[in-house]
Formats: sequence, structure tokens, C-alpha cells
Amino acid sequence: MEQQTAPVCEPEALARVPHGKRLLTLALVFLKIGCFTFGGGWSIIAQIEKEFIEKRGWSTETDILDFTSVGRSLPGMMIGNIAIMFGYRIAGIAGAFVTAGSMLAAPFGVMVVVVKLYDLIRANLYVAATMRGVRAAVVPMILCALIKLFKPAMQDNPCYIIGAAALLLSLFGGVSYIAIVVAGVTVGVILTEVRARRDLH
Repeated sequence: MEQQTAPVCEPEALARVPHGKRLLTLALVFLKIGCFTFGGGWSIIAQIEKEFIEKRGWSTETDILDFTSVGRSLPGMMIGNIAIMFGYRIAGIAGAFVTAGSMLAAPFGVMVVVVKLYDLIRANLYVAATMRGVRAAVVPMILCALIKLFKPAMQDNPCYIIGAAALLLSLFGGVSYIAIVVAGVTVGVILTEVRARRDLH
């Protein structure tokens, strides 16, 4: 029996790729991403877009936007959630394990070394300078991901209103991110239901 590699309709470029090659590509790319992901979950979005949308055409900006929204809402690390969902989307359960394991391999190894040598490097001038440079380089990556995801996320006027309200609540209202996400989901469902009933009439 042929293995089902994805639960939903696949992009044409992905449909032509054998399952084994998908797993190998995911392993290599996410190993590389794990070695150069600084700045948290947002920086991984830009790298996934470059590798799997622009370069290979295996996914779409809408998919990445959905994974980001769900990954941000679920418990645990956003970066891990996105990797697992993306791996599952590309190559099923095996893909989820491969992306998570590959992406975490390099950071895990680095953290083991850092813990062992922490007392030696924590006050090192060159280490501090390196971290400053890395933080500065990460900001443009995050901005690029934001720009690319903005258009598919903001599809009509209600989206702009919801986005503006969420921004104001998070910046000035002291409202938790979980409450904002739940409110966004609720409003989206209500608007969809209202539109569906209006279309019927």
C-alpha cells in the first residue's frame, strides 16, 4: 500500500517528489536551519519561506501563515510547533519527527557545550560582541517574513480591523496573547457565519 504523505492537496512541485527524498530534504534543510536560527520562532519563518516556497515550491505562504498562527497558539515552543506541523504537511508523521529532530540536533549540541563551558564564556568580550551582531542581523529576517505574510493574512477590511484591535490590546491593554488569539478565532467564525447566511439570502 502506498504511503499517504500529506493530508491535504499538495502543490504540484511537491506531488512529484518521492517520499524518501522529501524526508532527506527536510532533514538536511532543518539541520541547517537549526544551526542558523537566531531570534526565536519568527526567524525560522523567513528561512522556511526561502527554502520551501521560493526555492522548491513545496508549500505556500497561506500554509506558513496557518502554521504560524496555530504554532503561536499552542503550548510549547513556537519554533518547534511550526517545524512539526510543517514536517507533517510535507511528509506525514515521519516528516514531523524528522523536522523536529533535525532542527533540535544542532541547538542541543551547542547547549551541551555552552553549559559545560559557561563559566569560561559568559564574560567573554568576543562572545558578547557576537551576540550583538547576531541580534542585529535577525531583525531584517523577521521584517522580511512579516512583509511576505502580511498580504495573505490581511485579505479584507475586517482583517485589518481585527489586526489593529489585536495590536492595540497587546501593546496597551495588558491582555494575554492567548485571550487575543481566542478572541480573533471567535470573531473570525462569527464573521464567516454571518457572510454565509447573507450569501444564502
